Amino acid sequence: MCNFAAFRGMRGFTKPLILVLINKHFMIDKNVIKTAVEEWLEKGDYYLVDVEMTPDDRIVIEIDHADGVWIEDCADLSRFLQEKLGEELGDYELEVGSAGIGQPFKVVQQYRNHVGKEVEVLQQNGQKVQGLLKEVSEDGAQFVVTVKEKQQVEGKKRPQLVEVDKTFAISEIKYCKYLLNFK
Repeated sequence: MCNFAAFRGMRGFTKPLILVLINKHFMIDKNVIKTAVEEWLEKGDYYLVDVEMTPDDRIVIEIDHADGVWIEDCADLSRFLQEKLGEELGDYELEVGSAGIGQPFKVVQQYRNHVGKEVEVLQQNGQKVQGLLKEVSEDGAQFVVTVKEKQQVEGKKRPQLVEVDKTFAISEIKYCKYLLNFK
């Protein structure tokens, strides 16, 4: 990547001077990183959650696994990427870690791994729903959460807590995340 700057009116120069500054690191394409990570992921049950390239020259790679992420595997992936991409990484700082417990789900596999666990869903209208993640559709576009709601039950004077299944489209929510429960 090059930055160009023109200077006018410098002593002894009547025409603009063009100065070329070469950035200190190479630009690497995010897809190149994803492809390399996917190659490493073929050897196990890990899956890619996200690759982020930050403005402060960091490449942050998030992986996940149904049974959690081991630090040794993060280190192994980091070494693999250093060997595979080498010079292409330039001066970027490489950070490999887990998706983070309690963070919003980013890929369908995270929903599938949390079936049977408590989740929190933030809907587009700002309403939060907490309940048990019951299922995820085959195509990964929807999921069902069993929530407890007060409803009027026939023969009862007061509303009773009953379990109700609510279906959400993944594309129509703000987030869904594992609900940390310290009870």
